[in-house]
Amino acid sequence: MSRSERLVEHVAEQIADTMFALSTPSRVQILDCLRDGPRSVKQLTNVLAMEQSAVSHQLRVLRDHTLVKVERVGRTRLYALHDEHVTALLDEALRHVEHRTRRKRRQRAVAAGADER
Repeated sequence: MSRSERLVEHVAEQIADTMFALSTPSRVQILDCLRDGPRSVKQLTNVLAMEQSAVSHQLRVLRDHTLVKVERVGRTRLYALHDEHVTALLDEALRHVEHRTRRKRRQRAVAAGADER
């Protein structure tokens, strides 16, 4: 899509909906854990030191927003990232945060240098 094109409203709503699903740190942490492969609620609970009910709730939100998928293996439900786009989305968000952090550090260093003069 070129810069001159604008997102149609329903696509903008879908993007905002996806961003909403990423707006809670615990959901982002769950997605990060799932980057290593499928996990059960119990495994996620242990890794993240969260209550089982909280993990289950966050997984439901992530599933409703098509960021994770679930597969039943015997009596266990294994959760996994929905597809490679979720990994790319997380990678880009991390790069954005790292870039922003470096930029703020540089700005503080420049300001500190100006204060010393």
